Amino acid sequence: MSEPYSDLQQIEMSIKSAQHLVGQATKSMNGNQLKAAQDAINQAKEQFQQALSHKSGTNAQFYEFSSELIEKCETQLREANE
Repeated sequence: MSEPYSDLQQIEMSIKSAQHLVGQATKSMNGNQLKAAQDAINQAKEQFQQALSHKSGTNAQFYEFSSELIEKCETQLREANE
C-alpha cells in the first residue's frame, strides 16, 4: 500500500521542482536555467505518464491537478522563450 503513495509523492516533488526551476529560469532568462527547467518539466511529465498508466482511479483529482500544474509550467516556459 505504501508504493502508490511513494509514486504520488515522487510526482508531486518532481512537479514542485519543475515549478521552482521554471520560476527561477523565467526570472533570469539564463539559457542554462531555461534548459534545466525544460529538463525538469520533461522528467515530471515522464513520471506522471508512468504513474498515469498504472493508476487505480482512486486519485483522479491528484492526476488532474498534476496535469494542470505541468501544463502551466510548460506554458510559462514556452512564453518566456518567445
